[in-house]
Amino acid sequence: MAATSSTWAPDRGDMIWIDFSPGHGNEMQDVHPMLVFSTRLFNEKTGLVIGLPMSTSAEKNDDNPFAVKYTAKGITGYVLAHMPKSFGWRECHAKPHPWGRAPVKLMEEACELFKDVLGF
Repeated sequence: MAATSSTWAPDRGDMIWIDFSPGHGNEMQDVHPMLVFSTRLFNEKTGLVIGLPMSTSAEKNDDNPFAVKYTAKGITGYVLAHMPKSFGWRECHAKPHPWGRAPVKLMEEACELFKDVLGF
């Protein structure tokens, strides 16, 4: 469904574009992809989205034990499990990423690594 539709809301497992600004210190800034962890129902009811930022240009994450490496459409990127974020998705201009939903394996790996970060 198009991002301009009044019925679109991010859903768990979606890859979306969202504005991370303002970022501070080592935080991401500007518009980047995010892997959505929260459910569509939560996102619709609260106006928030919870997820992990995704990087497509930071090779430094090759050695990052909290990053899940993935390749899509010939581009290598990383889901950063140590940087969970919550945003007002409407105010931060969220829209669907052209890659759509994350592969099941990527979502599973990101969830497992995030649980390790939290000590679950």
